Amino acid sequence: MNWRESARCRGTDPELFFPIGSGTSLPTLAQNDAAKAVCGRCPVSRQCLEWALKAPVEGVWGGTTEAERRVMRRRRA
Repeated sequence: MNWRESARCRGTDPELFFPIGSGTSLPTLAQNDAAKAVCGRCPVSRQCLEWALKAPVEGVWGGTTEAERRVMRRRRA
């Protein structure tokens, strides 16, 4: 079975995971926090994060934002 089939975000409005606006604006930060809360209850968040670290994707994946994943990639390099 593909890890995506077990993802907690299935059935959740996908727009939650793709905030519009500045990464530091209060609405964007609140939306990131809401998306991360879904990820925090997800049984496959680790697999999701590993996939997102390999693929340059936008939005919240594996409980991390794009900026957080950039830092993680630099630390791994």
